[in-house]
Amino acid sequence: MSCWMPGCPALSMCRGLAALPITCLERAKDLKTRLGILLHKPELGHRIGTTSKLQLGSRRRDSSREVLEWRESFDQLLKSKSGVTAFHTFLKTEFSEENLDFWLACEDFKKTRSKTKLASKANRIFEEFVQSEAPREVNIDHETREITRKNLSGATSACFNEAQAKTRTLMEKDSYPRFLKSASYQDMTKQATSRGISKRSHT
Repeated sequence: MSCWMPGCPALSMCRGLAALPITCLERAKDLKTRLGILLHKPELGHRIGTTSKLQLGSRRRDSSREVLEWRESFDQLLKSKSGVTAFHTFLKTEFSEENLDFWLACEDFKKTRSKTKLASKANRIFEEFVQSEAPREVNIDHETREITRKNLSGATSACFNEAQAKTRTLMEKDSYPRFLKSASYQDMTKQATSRGISKRSHT
């Protein structure tokens, strides 16, 4: 298309292209050629799409099985990252997520190797979760609180063991059964079960 009228869009575009370095134009042509080759290979796109669908299906089956395993034991729930996330969301509705946050902080604390970091982390966890009137105080008895306080003087990876065990028992006996009966978990199990039935009907 050509046009010699002033202000013509085609003329402006041609001038713009002419101003570009030759290397840019060559790269653009090369890219166009490559895209053309890909577009004329539908079987490639089909293979990619099929692989993605298979992987997605596999992930869904794994997640469905995982969701159903959470009701087998509290340990199964805590072993699952998505299980911990779902349980944490539930605890928020009961305003008791600090128990799980404390348990997770203790698990992370046990992996600390540096003695300097161990001491500073221990104090931070104690101030946030354990000491009386802590911002996110967990529900443990006075004796356990005092034992934990004494453990801080020679902080080791085991200094929160007793407090962590008490918090875990509280969650297992109290919050976990309510989580299993909650509407959110019931919905998740229904979806997981329906996926399992759908899978069996297609085999």
